[in-house]
Order: sequence, then structure tokens, then C-alpha cells
Amino acid sequence: MANSAEPSSSLSNNTSSSHLSNGSISHNICPNGSDHARNLEVISLNKLSSNLEQLLIDSDYDYGDADIIVEGIPVKIHRCILGSRSKFFHEIFKRGKDKGLSKNEGKLKYCLSDLLPYGKVGYEAFLIFLSYAYSGKLKPSPMEVSTCVDNVCAHDACGPAINFAVELMYASSIFQIPELVSLFQRRLLNFVGKALVEDVISILMVAFHCQLNQLVAQCVDRVARSDLDQISIEKELPHELSEKVKLLRRDLHQDDENDAPVVDTLSLKRITRIHKALDSDDVELVKLLLNESDITLDEAGALHYAVAHCDPKVVSEVLGLGLANVNLRNSRGYTVLHIAAMRKEPSIIVSLLTKGACASDLTFDGQSAVSICRRLTRPKDYHTKTEQGKETNKDRICIDVLEREMRRNPLATDPSVSSHTVADDLHMKLLYLENRVAFARLFFPLEAKLAMDIARAETTSEFAGLSASKGSNGNLREVDLNETPIMQNKRLISRMEALMKTGNCNLLLFNSILLWSRRLPMESRGSR
Repeated sequence: MANSAEPSSSLSNNTSSSHLSNGSISHNICPNGSDHARNLEVISLNKLSSNLEQLLIDSDYDYGDADIIVEGIPVKIHRCILGSRSKFFHEIFKRGKDKGLSKNEGKLKYCLSDLLPYGKVGYEAFLIFLSYAYSGKLKPSPMEVSTCVDNVCAHDACGPAINFAVELMYASSIFQIPELVSLFQRRLLNFVGKALVEDVISILMVAFHCQLNQLVAQCVDRVARSDLDQISIEKELPHELSEKVKLLRRDLHQDDENDAPVVDTLSLKRITRIHKALDSDDVELVKLLLNESDITLDEAGALHYAVAHCDPKVVSEVLGLGLANVNLRNSRGYTVLHIAAMRKEPSIIVSLLTKGACASDLTFDGQSAVSICRRLTRPKDYHTKTEQGKETNKDRICIDVLEREMRRNPLATDPSVSSHTVADDLHMKLLYLENRVAFARLFFPLEAKLAMDIARAETTSEFAGLSASKGSNGNLREVDLNETPIMQNKRLISRMEALMKTGNCNLLLFNSILLWSRRLPMESRGSR
């Protein structure tokens, strides 16, 4: 390196003398000399960056004088480097006294969770920050912590992608690296418009803590315009932010006040009391409140509330009352199992499935409980091998339980996995059921019509049978070219359930019909 620097130095001196002796020559030589100097500076800075980064990644250069414990893993640091790059760590090291500080075998140890005033910075996020602090280069986000395990997800706004960006923002803001704060603020702003409103809450929290006013305003506007209920907003956000959302919603809907439904304040108070009783883990008080009023558990959304916010034991006790519909949808189209999948608590999911929760129910945007779980689970958590004596990762358990339920129930098929395969399979099952029902309608029209009326089979779109190929006017039935695979699967499943219910609702009647139809001579069937 020293040898290569000497010619550059002499070239620089020659250039200077030429500039002094002859102005015309300086126009030809100076630019080349300055370009060479700039190239040398770039090469030197890149070399310096690589050498400093080597202190982090190469065990042969283990000259660190302190460790920072992140998620139980010690990370070696050099206080002189980290303190010069971060004002936050400069103050920590300068004081030399901190609650998370201990000394063991001559090396100082700091616990990162004790140093953070708010938020969370995981191991991988801290390594990316540390690499930037040493080398000045920002590494790409590791796939195992910034993507989900859903194969059909683009990973541009799923839970793990947003959560990792939030961790990087906490690190950049708390450790006072302004250029990174600006970068990750832009990244989070891009998430706000396309992320689920539940994930926008975490972005709003980091913006609030880091005092990013533009990001706060964008998130508050998104939450206010969403269909997220006010109870969840008040549960998830500080009072200051929930009030901002509430006021903005009031302004947005001011023109619609005349058309707004009248709110029953008495019922609202009773529902609030039930929720507070659930918060207190007092299911006996919930029973008392139900007996004293005409509000039901379903009207109070008690099971949704308990699954989202209460202890699993409380959820089991509420289910034990036998008064709640486990497949009830809330105003946003989520069943209780969808909420449990978002929470990722295995005991709650198992309790709901035991009580008859349907794993195949889809949200309004076509997501099942298992696909919700997949989009919230990182590959690192899903593929991590469980060490002996330690608990299995809850994310993996939730997905395994829901997938097992989907396989057990032939109708509980996840449309996000293989829509075309599922549709073909549904067509085959539906063709069989349609033909059996159509055959019964030929020979026993009144009895078959009675059973179908009970099952409301006529209200669903038909696939095969007597009137499948023609509409009410005798023409061929129109095909919806805009129908997506998920919409098609929902339509086929709905029809199949209706046909299966046709038999279940009047089992004795259909058994006699089908038994008699099997005894018919083949000649009689052919003539008819």
C-alpha cells in the first residue's frame, strides 16, 4: 500500500509545479491529477471500510473491549469506534455507569434491552446497525427475518417485513444516526398505503416514539379512514394517538352524521362493562351482566374481544359458557379463529377448533386462518429446531395445528396454496353431489324439493344437474370472466355445503330415495 501511494504523491507534486510555471498546461494536468486523487480517496475509504468491518466478522481480529448482549447473544464491540459513530453510545461509555453494565474477566458487558428507552431492536437489526456504524455501508435485510413463510406473498408489506423495518428505525433513532432515520422513514412511509391496518399500528408507534411527525400524520390518517374498531384502537395506542384518530374520524364523517345509525348508549355501556369484566378475568361477572341485560355474548363481541386481548384461560372459560358462536364474524369480516391466528397463541386456536371453529372460513380479502398465520411468521422462527428442554416455537405450532385441521376437513382447503388444483378437486366432488341430487329430483321431485328448500340449495349457483347449463330464459348460462380462483372456490364450496346439507337436513328421506334409486333396474333408468 505504501509503494502504491508514492507515485501518486510525486504525480501530485509535478502537477502543482506545472500549474505554477505554465497556466496552459495546468488545464490538461490538474483535472487528471484531481481525478486520480479522488480515485485514491475512494479506494482508501473502501479499504478502511473493509478493514473496520473485518473487526466484526473475523474472529482473528477479536480485539473488542466490550460485549452488548442482544436476545441472549453477546456481540463484541469496540467502544472507541461505536462511541465516535453514535452520540447515544458515546454518552453511555462516557458515564461508565449504567444499570445494564457489568464486568466479567476484564470485558465490559451491556444488556441492550436495558439501554433502550422504548421499542425493540432484535439481534439481526442490531448487526445491520453495527455493520453500518463500522463500515458506512448498509447491508440488505436478511430474508429469514424480513419475509414470511407464505409462498404466495410478495413480502412487500407482510408483518415480518414491516416489523424488521420498525426495528431498524428504532435503532437508527435511539442510537442517533440521522441519515438512517431519514432512509427508514421513507421506507415506512411506503408501507403505510399497502399494509394491513393492524401492521400500520406498529409503524405509528415507532413514529410516535421517534417523533417523526410526517409519518405520524400519515399513519393516523390511514387508521382513521380504516374500518378498525375504536375499541382495538384504544387498546393498542396511547391515549394521545387514539384521541387524534377519534377526532379525525369525527371530521371525516361530519358530512354523514345525518345518515349515521343511532347509537344505543345504554347498550354501549353494557357492552363496555362486559369488556371490562373480561379485562379483570372475571367470567362470573360476565354471566351476571348477561343475566341483568338483554345483551348477548355475540352482540357484545365478547369472544372476539377475549381472543384478542385476554388470557387464554379466560377464553376457555368464555367458551365453556356455551353462549357464543365460534364462527361469528365481526364487522370487518373476521371470525374468532382469524383473530386467534393474528395473536398466534396455540392454546386459544386449539380451544376454538375443539369447539367447532371452521378453519376454512375466509376473510373478505380471501385469507384463511392458516394463511394469516403464515404471513405473520418469519422463516427464522418457523425453521428453527427446538433444543431439548426448550419450548417449541409458538408460530410453528399454530401453523401446524391449522394445517392439520385443513387436511382433516376436506372442505377446509386453503385457496392461497393451489387454487387451480383445489378448484379441480371441488369440481369433481360437486359433480358427484349434483348428479345424485339431480337423480333424486327426477324420481321424487316433491320430496327432493322439500329437502333442498330446507337446505336452501336453490339459493347457490349450480355447477351441474338439470338446470346447470341453461339460465332461466333457456339460454346458456353466462360465465363471469372476472371471477378469481378464490372467488370460484368460495362459490363451489358454498354450493357443495348446500348440497351436503340437503342430505343432512332430511337424512331419512334421502336415504330412502337413494336406496330405492339403487334398486331400480338399469332398463328403467335408461328409458327414463
